[in-house]
Amino acid sequence: MTYLDFEKPLADIEGKAEELRAMGAKTDNLDVEKEAAALDRKAGALLRDMYGSLDAWRKTQVARHPERPHCSDYIRALFADYTPLAGDRTFGDDHAVMGGLARFNDAPCVVIGHEKGSDTKSRITHNFGMARPEGYRKAIRLMDLADRFGLPVITLIDTPGAYPGKGAEERGQSEAIARATEKCLQIGVPLVSVIIGEGGSGGAVAFATANRVVMLEHSIYSVISPEGCASILWKDAEKMREAAEALRLTAQDLKSLGVIDNIVPEPLGGAQRDPIAAIRAVGKQITASLKELDGKQPADLVRDRRQKFLSMGQKGLG
Repeated sequence: MTYLDFEKPLADIEGKAEELRAMGAKTDNLDVEKEAAALDRKAGALLRDMYGSLDAWRKTQVARHPERPHCSDYIRALFADYTPLAGDRTFGDDHAVMGGLARFNDAPCVVIGHEKGSDTKSRITHNFGMARPEGYRKAIRLMDLADRFGLPVITLIDTPGAYPGKGAEERGQSEAIARATEKCLQIGVPLVSVIIGEGGSGGAVAFATANRVVMLEHSIYSVISPEGCASILWKDAEKMREAAEALRLTAQDLKSLGVIDNIVPEPLGGAQRDPIAAIRAVGKQITASLKELDGKQPADLVRDRRQKFLSMGQKGLG
């Protein structure tokens, strides 16, 4: 288990319990279970206390936890017959964006998401979830396909933002993001977006301009990272805690502002402590969201989606 900075006291207690059990396993006639169980209870109480009052910066750290389930984990667990489709038919394939045809609850759909990778090699392959223009153009192609065949679109968002490199800018990064956002508004099929980790800047909005936008309890969604915001406003990236509070980037803040529709509860200690439970919870929320949209006409879906985003900024600011 990888522990975050603020979880150090928890790491100490759980480490001691593990050491006790290891000692008991090696030594005959040494009963340590009672002491280890007491440490477990203490760790559980501390975990509840920590995660019951996370501030915005700590939620940011949890959202970035390397052991949270990634897009590929959700696709493997929730979708059957997944057939990945590659390339944008213009430049190449972007491994930061994965997507294709699949079946969700035995019904055909299109699934698209950002993939960060789970170890050093895969993170480099997937560019840490930072998409290039060809990734957004691949998503546009998949959304066009879904619209043509009347398939619902499900997007899984986990990105610090679009890739800001020179090559990406030369190939039209901002235009590709704008076109992907436009395509989200145009398709006449249900579109459900789930922010499973980080929802960073336009790189996230390009997949999240949806009929239903939901967030995991400890995920974040913002126009800029706390560090980037602090560098611009205070010329000091170390003021990221103040920036995180000012950005109102937590699921709870965004629900009160009307930016998202629902919050998916996470297991105690975050999705990284029980990925299977977190994935099941997301699956239930996707099912509920698609049920709400089932039977709506294409024109109604487009109109409702457009009105949803035009209405933002009218709630929760008083």
